[in-house]
Amino acid sequence: MAFDPNDPPVLESDRVRLRPLQASDAADVFALYSDPEVCRYWSFAPWTGLAQAEAWLAERMPMRPPAVYGWALTEPGEDRFIGTTALFSLSGPNQRAELGYSLLPSRQGRGLAREAVRLAIGHGFGPLGLERIEADVDPRNQSSWRLLEHFGFQREGLLRNRWRVGGEFADSWIYGLLKADYRSVA
Repeated sequence: MAFDPNDPPVLESDRVRLRPLQASDAADVFALYSDPEVCRYWSFAPWTGLAQAEAWLAERMPMRPPAVYGWALTEPGEDRFIGTTALFSLSGPNQRAELGYSLLPSRQGRGLAREAVRLAIGHGFGPLGLERIEADVDPRNQSSWRLLEHFGFQREGLLRNRWRVGGEFADSWIYGLLKADYRSVA
């Protein structure tokens, strides 16, 4: 794949690599978002066809920095999509963004999401010059809110019945992290 200077930068650690999304990720993106466990706490129901993944990629791939920094999460030495991490809804004068992440169930529990989030937060507070990063989490998603709290995110509010997925309404906890409060931990 040719490098496009308008793509989000590749971010790497010893354990994970964040690279721009590619059309060739479609089957793996479908595997992620067709999984009922992944979508249990998401804002949409599990996908039922590969065309949904292709449409999702077609919509997101043209979104470029500085509006959205969307990455495919991969492992070093393998370029295969195993999850996604994003900084989005960037607000220039307010120096804020929202954080999102998801990971294939077969890769969960290994600290890979933690490492990907660490890279994204570091990029947000470093080169992007953000002052605040926010996240929206279903209160039942304990692993997600624990991940955020690991980095110093503070639970700031509850939005009741914020999302409707599969006929069920779900609440959202809103988390916020200020640059001054960020704990750069692994």
